[in-house]
Amino acid sequence: MISKAMQPFLAGSSQIRAMFEEGKKMAKIYGKENVYDFSIGNPGLKPPQEVFDAIDEINHQLDPLLVHGYPSNAGYESTRKAIADDLNDRAGGEFFDTDHIIMSCGAAYSINMINKCIFDPGDKLVVFAPYFVEYGNWARNWGADVIEVPANAELHFDPDAKALEKLLVPEVKAVMLNNPNNPTGKIYSREALDAVADVLRAAEKKFGHTIYLICDEPYRELVYTDQDVPFPGDYYDDSLIAYSWSKSLSMPGDRIGYVAVPKCAEGHDELCHALVVACRVLGGTNAPTIQELIVERCLKCRSDLDYYKRNAKDLYEIVTGAGLEALYPQGAFYMWIKSPVEDEMEFVKAAKEERILITPGSAFHGPGWVRASFCGSNSMIYRSKESWMNLGKKFGLIK
Repeated sequence: MISKAMQPFLAGSSQIRAMFEEGKKMAKIYGKENVYDFSIGNPGLKPPQEVFDAIDEINHQLDPLLVHGYPSNAGYESTRKAIADDLNDRAGGEFFDTDHIIMSCGAAYSINMINKCIFDPGDKLVVFAPYFVEYGNWARNWGADVIEVPANAELHFDPDAKALEKLLVPEVKAVMLNNPNNPTGKIYSREALDAVADVLRAAEKKFGHTIYLICDEPYRELVYTDQDVPFPGDYYDDSLIAYSWSKSLSMPGDRIGYVAVPKCAEGHDELCHALVVACRVLGGTNAPTIQELIVERCLKCRSDLDYYKRNAKDLYEIVTGAGLEALYPQGAFYMWIKSPVEDEMEFVKAAKEERILITPGSAFHGPGWVRASFCGSNSMIYRSKESWMNLGKKFGLIK
């Protein structure tokens, strides 16, 4: 029998993955080239050449016992030092030492490590809608409840600090931020982040305990404007960074990331020790060794930003040309499109009839909108134009 604790997770299984699987079925029926799959954030680029060069070096020049044996639970010291130095260089200060970096099996695993270390049953996590729905599931893994700050379109989907202040209660142990944001493609403004930080500092004093800001940053390098992605420790001391190379190096299946705990965070030494233990007791033992050695050699490498910029521009022109309203992506590789009808599931269904696969905003607690991932091929985006135009005509947006 499946446990009672597991049953709610089955009932709320991901609509994002469901659309992805639907796309594979449709491709068999209509042909892959005739299905326009904007459902999932699976990078359409291969990793940069430096990744393959690193693999060759690791396989042919390093001691196999080093490559394939157990490292420390926190990861190779050389990898963690390289990451700490790189983060300090980015942040313009001495925020991290080697011991403040704990390697992980990707950002999702990092967040679960953090949650394991800070939540007791009955504690609460605050999330800003719209948000990646697994945040709630990962908090519930450890008995925590979720408080949702409603989306504020008038703030252009920046986090709403005033609404956050009204919802904070003593049981809140952490607030989650995803910047650049999935699903909106928004880069949160420094003004909005400063306002959130002010609210959290006041709440820490009021409640007498630390409130961590968990910063999920797998899209940090995917930025298409001159706007900076602010370093979390620069605006809020008690920040914890969860990172993954899934997007920046197009390595989602390789499952490699880290947790970074800045020296300014309350109880950072104890928390780092707890995170190392969490990596072990959650069953991961350590992050994959070859992947650690790869990213150590590729910290300055990036996927082709011009590829994603072109996709964003072309999809935006097609979507708005069909009469739809959309946010122009500032980062990540998602476009947030306003449904022309109140129930976006009606729009999603109509899109599917045109062989366009998009994800309903309700999957991100953002009803009335849909998300389109533009990380696939540019040729697929171009081929989808007629279907988007047909959608616009169906809803009376264009003639």
